Amino acid sequence: MTAPDSQGQRLHLRWENGVPVSYQFDDPYYSRENGLEETRHVFLEGCRLPTMIESGQTSIAELGFGTGLNFCSTLAFWQQYAPPDLPLHYTAFELYPMQAEEIDRALGVWPELDIQRAALVSAWRREGGVMQIGPARLTLIVGDARHTVAAWQGKANAWYLDGFAPSRNPEMWEPDLLKAVGQNSAPGAIAATYSVAGAVRQGLQAAGFTLERLPGYGRKREMLRAVKANPGPESPVSHQ
Repeated sequence: MTAPDSQGQRLHLRWENGVPVSYQFDDPYYSRENGLEETRHVFLEGCRLPTMIESGQTSIAELGFGTGLNFCSTLAFWQQYAPPDLPLHYTAFELYPMQAEEIDRALGVWPELDIQRAALVSAWRREGGVMQIGPARLTLIVGDARHTVAAWQGKANAWYLDGFAPSRNPEMWEPDLLKAVGQNSAPGAIAATYSVAGAVRQGLQAAGFTLERLPGYGRKREMLRAVKANPGPESPVSHQ
C-alpha cells in the first residue's frame, strides 16, 4: 500500500537503481538505458526542433510532464540554438505532478541539465499554473488529459506524446484524446512518440495526422512521427 502525501494524493513513484518508476502504472518515467538520449532522439529530433526554431515556431505541448526531462532537454536546446528573442511556450498536461524534490532527484543524474533542472525546481508550482523559466513560459495543466486537452484553447506546433506505455496506461492514448491533440495542433504540427502500438497509430490517423515510422531508441525498434495535414496558409498560433 502507498501512503497519502501532504496533498492527500497517493504517493505515486518508487526508485529502482536511481530511476523513478510509477507505482500506478508499474512503468519507468524514462528509459533505463539513457532517458536523456531517448528524449533527444524521440522528441527533439522526432519533432524536428531545429526546423521549428528556424521557422520561428514557439509552441510545444506535452502529454505527461513526469520528471520534466523533456522540458529541461528542450529548454537546454532552445537556449543553445534559438535566437535570444525567440520565446518558448511549453504547455504540459499532467495528472500526477511530482514534488520539486522528486524532480530534483530524478534529473540530478544528468549534469549537463543542472542549470535547467535548478531553474525548474526553483520555479516549480505543483498545483499548476504558469512558470517563467528563462526564455520559456511553462504552463502546467493538472488533471485528466482526457478532459484538459479538449478544454485547452491553444494550438501547438509540436506535441510530445509521452504517457506511460499504452498497455499500462491506455487512457492516455484513447481516440478522443488523440482527436483533441489533433484539434489543438497548428497546421503542419508534428507529434512524436516512442510508441508504435496499433491503437496509437489508428488514433493519430483518425485525428488527421500522417504517420512516419522511424528507428526507435535503444531496444525499441521503431517510433512514430505524425504530421498534421496543412489545409492552407498557417493560421496564427495561440499560446494560452
